[in-house]
Amino acid sequence: MHFTSEKRLDDGVLEREFTLDEIPGILWTPGPTSAPAPLILLGHPPLGLRKMYPRLAARAQHSAAEGFATATIELPGSGDRPRWAAVEQARADLRRAMETGEPVGDEIVDALILPLVDKAVPEWQAALDALLTLPGIGGPVGYSGGVISIGIRLAVVEPRISAAALFAGSFVPRAMFEEARQVTIPLHVLLQWDDEGNDRQAALDLFDAFGSKEKTLHANMGGHTGVPQFAGDAAAQFFSRHLS
Repeated sequence: MHFTSEKRLDDGVLEREFTLDEIPGILWTPGPTSAPAPLILLGHPPLGLRKMYPRLAARAQHSAAEGFATATIELPGSGDRPRWAAVEQARADLRRAMETGEPVGDEIVDALILPLVDKAVPEWQAALDALLTLPGIGGPVGYSGGVISIGIRLAVVEPRISAAALFAGSFVPRAMFEEARQVTIPLHVLLQWDDEGNDRQAALDLFDAFGSKEKTLHANMGGHTGVPQFAGDAAAQFFSRHLS
């Protein structure tokens, strides 16, 4: 891990940009504490870190106020990373289907999501390896937001993740439902009831499939970008219970 810049935000949070095997990322850490800070991995949609930065930084500062360090990395094929021809084609097929009002078929969803999960999850694990060696950062670890299928896979294969707050706002391949049954960590799932880009029934079926004994569905009226502030507060309280 190579740090490329650092700055202190207005609330004292230290923000450091880094690269890890040519993958860009950002780490936010709270002010000095007497013990290593628990870590939250901040997921995000594949829109690029530069575009997502305002929302990610706001989430990071909110988490820092609760004593958490947070980190994120650029997803494959996004931002300044090399374009991925197969996924670009799947995105084009998705846009075409949505513009014409056609159903989004399983083939499009599989082509769009499954390669992303297969590539992104090992990269998140490599980032976690590096982050946990840094002074001032320790376990336990949580995962928050982003492409829900990435969160599902990480919850299954990464034993260092103790809890996850997931956003039911992206397409989910049918194969991920079987993986969801293997998830056992505590879950907090956010669902925007009127999300225009999300199949509400599929999101409810996915929540039902999760194998966790402790799982909470936090549903709110409104579209994809209308998440109320108190929903974020509820997620922060969830992590305070499970990571502090």
